[in-house]
Amino acid sequence: MSTCITVNNLTKRFEFSVKDPKAGWFKNLFAPTKKQVLAVDNISFSVNCGERVAFIGPNGAGKSTTIKMLTGILFPTTGSMSVLGLDPSKDRKKLAYKIGTVFGQRSQLLPNLPLTDSLEFFGVMYDMTDDAIAERIAELINIFDLKSFIDQPVRKLSLGQRMRGELAASLMHKPEIVFLDEPTIGLDVVAKKSLRDLLLKINKTQGTTIFLTSHDVGDIEALCDRTMVINHGVVVKDMPTDELAKTFVSEKYIDIVGKNEFKMLPELPDGVSYVTKTPEKVTVGVDLKKLGVQSALRALLERFDVEDINVYNAELETIIRHIYERGRV
Repeated sequence: MSTCITVNNLTKRFEFSVKDPKAGWFKNLFAPTKKQVLAVDNISFSVNCGERVAFIGPNGAGKSTTIKMLTGILFPTTGSMSVLGLDPSKDRKKLAYKIGTVFGQRSQLLPNLPLTDSLEFFGVMYDMTDDAIAERIAELINIFDLKSFIDQPVRKLSLGQRMRGELAASLMHKPEIVFLDEPTIGLDVVAKKSLRDLLLKINKTQGTTIFLTSHDVGDIEALCDRTMVINHGVVVKDMPTDELAKTFVSEKYIDIVGKNEFKMLPELPDGVSYVTKTPEKVTVGVDLKKLGVQSALRALLERFDVEDINVYNAELETIIRHIYERGRV
């Protein structure tokens, strides 16, 4: 499998002026004190063509800055990068013909015109012929099911419809990589699922590489087979998404359904604690640092008259939060 993104020792520092209360207005105006912020700190990684990668982190971690450098919007302070064989800081225009972007909080569509006009505009912008534009619009209408609202002004579309239009516009020129920044923000459950399904479809049918940032764990679980966690400008973890839970889980949860209603609950051994209690079902948490799952199950079976039992990990959202809180690991 070929590599489409390569990043080597990438660093980005921002410098800005700060007011010194001890200095006079003249010095603050003409010779201000400079302060630097290290947004991205010497990161390296690569992405294979066709991969679906989540690039996640808390606010201020450096993920947006990294994406802006990969798309040529910002220049790195030091380090090197290659996207589809091009250097984004030197070949931004060439790269624009090969990548697409979707920003959940920023629209690229023409608000007062029908969606078709925006798609045609993007086709012209990417030097497509009239026949190619018409053919691609017809294809996108079919893929994204846009027919019912394709002629409506964009400002009259629902948020879910608009996001489908945003994604269609970003794919007008058949990009090899799509960079997505919070693509499902504000969408309801049905619209989120629809957009995720469409992204999976273009990845599988067209081989489009997906590079996603999102605070929605559902996006990460549904879309991405690999997750990179960035914190304080450093990539702290890079692994298959389904391995995150297995690697960082320090607690298991066990649901216990009794043969009869629970009237009196027994005392639990050290390392096991009640999480929720109802007459029909009890959930306990097991601290794996104190007690193994097998020992915990044995202790629970001795204390409860069990009809059914279920053992599972913490939710991915909880695990990711723990990684954020640990910072550099």
